[in-house]
Amino acid sequence: MRVSSAGFLSLMFLGAPLAAQDAGGPLSAIDWLSESVATPAVAGTAPPSHTIDEPPVTEAGGALPAKVTTSALDGPSPDGVGLIAPAVSGLPRDLWGAGLTHEIAERLVQHSDDGLPALRQLFLTILLAEVAAPVDAGGKGELLQVRIDKLLALGALEQAAALIQAAGTASPELFRRAFDVALLTGAEDRACESMASEPHLAPTLPARIFCLARSGDWDTAALTIRISKALNQITADQETLMSRFLDPDLYEGDPVPPAPNPVTPLDWMIYAAIGEPLPTEGLPIAFSYAELGPRAGWKAQVEAAERLTRAGTIPPNVILGLYTERDPAASGGVWDRVSAFQKFEAAISSGDAARVTATLPEAWARMQEAELEVPFATLFGKTLQELPLQGEAADIALRVGLLSPYVETVAKRRKPASAEEAFLLALAAGDPSLVLPPDSLGRAIATAFRDPAPSTEAKALLDGNRRGEAIIVAIDNIARGVEGDLRGVTEGLSTLRLAGLERVARRTALELMILERRG
Repeated sequence: MRVSSAGFLSLMFLGAPLAAQDAGGPLSAIDWLSESVATPAVAGTAPPSHTIDEPPVTEAGGALPAKVTTSALDGPSPDGVGLIAPAVSGLPRDLWGAGLTHEIAERLVQHSDDGLPALRQLFLTILLAEVAAPVDAGGKGELLQVRIDKLLALGALEQAAALIQAAGTASPELFRRAFDVALLTGAEDRACESMASEPHLAPTLPARIFCLARSGDWDTAALTIRISKALNQITADQETLMSRFLDPDLYEGDPVPPAPNPVTPLDWMIYAAIGEPLPTEGLPIAFSYAELGPRAGWKAQVEAAERLTRAGTIPPNVILGLYTERDPAASGGVWDRVSAFQKFEAAISSGDAARVTATLPEAWARMQEAELEVPFATLFGKTLQELPLQGEAADIALRVGLLSPYVETVAKRRKPASAEEAFLLALAAGDPSLVLPPDSLGRAIATAFRDPAPSTEAKALLDGNRRGEAIIVAIDNIARGVEGDLRGVTEGLSTLRLAGLERVARRTALELMILERRG
């Protein structure tokens, strides 16, 4: 027999030992996840110990494993679950090779969230790729959870939700993540229904009250608050906040309890429901998803979409739709970007080369301001190559084309007008070593294509059959190069090429030359 959401939650309130939610210590690798379900200390699968703010891994032990580890080969491992097949990702199925789970996880956790667009996409691909589990995985799913947590930290909510679904398990730790994704993407009713359909998941008090209210069972929700307060299971501020959530009119004019630190998605939803929405600026990027929907104002939607588009976690068409949704309400900041984008989009839709020539420079400058050049190139790179542009607009169109998915076509059709363009076109064609580099950055790039020289750490990882970790080191080396250490550029690009990622190395090199990301 299947009980209703309200009935199930009421039964759980009466029968579940609330102390269980604190018995196991930290429940999450991310401190802002909602306490949506209680996790007993005897849970079947313990969460990994890796936290998002772990200190960096030292190089003291060298790059190779300290010992040989074996694991059973029969049966699939949750750590091998992925959304992108090797034929699509370009990554080998044995990406982790001889690497150990703990060391791989630490590299994923400590990896910076910033970086060039091509490298951000590469890192997301690593997190989502379908590859063999590490040799010591043992079917525990620890690396899977670390990958999901990193996706959440990067703001890739839809991808994280899909990975959780692909894993096909309903552990409390994975459910907590799915619950929060549902809250932030406007699917809170589905989250509550899922909680009610999983009897082994013990909802925590805030989640019970929230879901009872969402289901319309206000009386049971109010009773739950009163009993919880009588048993000292919630604080006075929690009682006030949850009571206000049930009946905001009773508290009109009263001060709102201060927001907790950190704010969880459930906190954010409750404050929004009582008419006191918390700004997502300053919160983890995942919260930006909550402002993509119609319940947020247009300006908030645009700014949220800009953050997520810049992170590479939503497609460029989302920002295209929002930028062109209505006329800008004011000037300055985001409104200037909207205005410039609309004028350019109208010009390019008309096919009038003169209008595009007049509007492209301002639109490009605004996209540079928001670091949205690559999404802009994805949207318009091909069309710009088909127009007879002149002067500054023609120069910009070339760079937009080289940042677009049509880079090879652009390289074949365009003749260089300067030494810098000659180098860019040679780089797009795959052999920049044949052209004189225009500056010190170009020389660092050309060296990687002429005579690849990875860092000592990356070479040891490649030699030790730990290609995935070597790729992460390469990404970090290039990030160091962007900050001014050009040796990192040479080492990182060299490693990508030796790891079989030639196309990624070219795109990264083009972004290094075209985008203004130098420290």
